[in-house]
Amino acid sequence: METVLIDWLNLAVRWFHVVAGIAWIGASFYFIWLDLNLREPPEWKRTKGIKGDLWAIHGGGIYEIGKYRLRPETMPEKLHWFKWEAYSTWLSGTLLLILLYYVQARTYLVGPDAWVDTPGAAIAASVLFIALGQLSYEALLRTPLVKKGWAFAVALVLFITLASWLAQQLFSGRAAYLHVGAMIATWMAGNVFWGIIPAQKSFVAAVSEGREPDPAKAQFAKLRSTHNNYLTLPVIFCMISNHYPFLYGHPQAWLVLSAVGILLAWGRHYFNLKHQGQHRPAVLISSAAGLVFVAVLASWSDAGPSANASVPVPEHEQIQTLVTRHCANCHGWNPVQPGFQAAPAGLVIESPEQLIAHGNLALPAIQSEYMPLGNMTGLTDQERTALVVWLRAQGATTGELQ
Repeated sequence: METVLIDWLNLAVRWFHVVAGIAWIGASFYFIWLDLNLREPPEWKRTKGIKGDLWAIHGGGIYEIGKYRLRPETMPEKLHWFKWEAYSTWLSGTLLLILLYYVQARTYLVGPDAWVDTPGAAIAASVLFIALGQLSYEALLRTPLVKKGWAFAVALVLFITLASWLAQQLFSGRAAYLHVGAMIATWMAGNVFWGIIPAQKSFVAAVSEGREPDPAKAQFAKLRSTHNNYLTLPVIFCMISNHYPFLYGHPQAWLVLSAVGILLAWGRHYFNLKHQGQHRPAVLISSAAGLVFVAVLASWSDAGPSANASVPVPEHEQIQTLVTRHCANCHGWNPVQPGFQAAPAGLVIESPEQLIAHGNLALPAIQSEYMPLGNMTGLTDQERTALVVWLRAQGATTGELQ
C-alpha cells in the first residue's frame, strides 16, 4: 500500500512539475521575444514615456503592447508579477528529487563504482552538489567576467562540464544527468528569487516615489533573465534524459551532456538574434550539424571492456538463467521486486527472446551498469559481460534512438 501511495504522489507531483515548467518556460520565452521585438514608437507615445511598442494578433484579436522607459502617467492598481511559475517549478522538482532519488536512493541514486556507495552519503553529496553549484554561479556573477559576454559564457561552459564530470563520479548515470539539470534549474530559480524580483521591487518602489531607479539593478536583472533563456533547453534535455540510457550510460556521458547542452544553447541564440531582426541561419545550421556530429561520434565510440570480442557467445540456456535471475524480478508480467506494480516502461523481459526484442534499450542499460537497478540482484562482472556479448551477437547496438 505504501508503494502505491508513493507512486500516486510521484505522478501528482510530476504532473504539477510539468505544468508549472510549461508556464515558466512559456512566460520566459514570451518576454524575451517581446523585449527583443520592441521597436521605436511614434512621437506621441514617446512623449508619454513609452520606450518601445509592438503589435500582435492572437486569439481573434489585435494587441498593442508598449514598454515604458520608467513608468506610466498613473501607476495601475493591478500590476502582474511573474515569479510563482519559477518557484513552483523548482519546489515541485525538488520534491520529485526527494521522492525518487532520496527515498529510493539505493535503487536510483547510488551508482556502481561511484565515489559514494551508501544511500546516506549519496543524499548528502546530492545536496552539496546542488548547493555548491548555486554558490559558485552566484560568485561567478560577481566577477568582472559578467560584463564580458563571451568570456562569461566560456567560464559557464567549463563549469558545467566540470560539474557534469563530477556528477558522473558521484552518482548513477541517470542521476548524474538529472543532477546537472537540477543544478542549472536552481541557478534559474535563483536568478528569479535573488536577482529579478528584488530588482523589480526596487524599480517599482523608486518610480512610485518619484525617484530615479537604479539602472544597474535593472540591467543585472535583465542579464539574469537572458541567462535563464539560454539555459532552458539544456535543462529540458537533462530532465528527459532518464528515458535514454544510451546517453547517460555512455563511457563519456559527462562529455556528451556538456556538448549537447552547448549546442542547444547555441541553437537558442539563433532565435534570439532573429527576434532582433538578425537572420543568421548559419547559427541554427551549425547547432543542428553539431548535434548530429555528437550523436554519430557517441554511437561510434568504443563501448568499453564489457564488449570484449574474445569472450565466447553464451548459450541460450545460460541467458535464460540470467534473465530469470536478474531481469524478470522487475520486468516480469507480475514483478516480485518491492516497489514495482508492473514492468517499468511496459518492458516485459522474462526470456532471451524478449530481451533481444528490447536489445537496443537493454544493451546500453546493462553495459553502463545502470541495470539491474542498484545491482540489487548481484549481477557479476562475468555475467554482465556474457549478457553484453550475447546481445551484440544478436545484433543489438547502442546507436539506435528508441
